[in-house]
Amino acid sequence: GLMEVPNPSELFLAERPLNTPGSVVTATLEGSRTVLLEIQALVTPTAYGTPRRTTLGVDQSRVALLLAVLEKKAGLQLGSQDVFVNVAGGAKLSEPAADLPILIAIASSYLDKAVPPDMVIFGEVGLAGEIRAVTQPELRLSEATKLGFSQCVVPAGNKQRLSEDQTTIQYASHVLDILPTLL
Repeated sequence: GLMEVPNPSELFLAERPLNTPGSVVTATLEGSRTVLLEIQALVTPTAYGTPRRTTLGVDQSRVALLLAVLEKKAGLQLGSQDVFVNVAGGAKLSEPAADLPILIAIASSYLDKAVPPDMVIFGEVGLAGEIRAVTQPELRLSEATKLGFSQCVVPAGNKQRLSEDQTTIQYASHVLDILPTLL
């Protein structure tokens, strides 16, 4: 028979490696429920002429757009790198709030620097590198706090809807605001 899963976030994060470059946790909405998921990225020099872009659980076109933003706005040279992006646990992400964690996971792997393991990241990224506000940030932050995450990167546009009760919040309006502080 079927068994209830009381907290799917714990299930998705159960085997997450800590202090590993390319691993980022995000808070996503599935209907009205918030679920924390791990986004993994692996960036490695290509062994062939054309670099590979492989994604599982996220839109490949969206990843290509984020790679272009990283190249143009952050100066990361990804044109000669194979890039693999995966949502752990087989989940699928389609909301724009997953943009920033995908971008940070890619940069983390490329620079070989880990994101703090107690950090959750969410935000939409525009073509100019701006970080746009997302819906229901208070629900996302509440779920992260409930699971013991003490740091969060949030779009600056969501500042008026949040309070820093138990979580340290870093507000960012552009990818250049957050990349140097994290990596």
